[in-house]
Amino acid sequence: MKVVAQRVREASVSIGDTVVGQIGAGLLLLVGFEAADSEEDIDWMAAKMVQMRIFSDENGLMNKSVQDIDGEMLVVSQFTLHASTKKGNRPSFIQAARPEQAIPLYEAFKKQLANLLNKPVACGQFGADMQVQLLNDGPVTIIIDSKNKA
Repeated sequence: MKVVAQRVREASVSIGDTVVGQIGAGLLLLVGFEAADSEEDIDWMAAKMVQMRIFSDENGLMNKSVQDIDGEMLVVSQFTLHASTKKGNRPSFIQAARPEQAIPLYEAFKKQLANLLNKPVACGQFGADMQVQLLNDGPVTIIIDSKNKA
């Protein structure tokens, strides 16, 4: 499971002309799943996202989590995070989980985040052609892979 976490002042995801998810200050999470991912990856990544201290405190130091600032989260599925670019010029997505496996993982991840935050989590639509807008804050962008926990 890979996540690109971006600290944002605001973010939204649209399908065509319709906004399907939007947040104010918080985290935009682009998430991709691979076949080897499990509930353990979901639990670990959700806890990491909610507790990661990347928001500024009163001294301007990154000491606060999204939970600490009562921030919001927007989750967008992005299988292209598992692109392999070793051969040729066309990426291969063979490591990305197939929809029948990825959709339940995506739904479980959103549910776990909402449980940990004690509030709803905004999201895109799995598999849709989406447009994502954000105002990156900092900018702060963190890439995390659940297979590199140690």
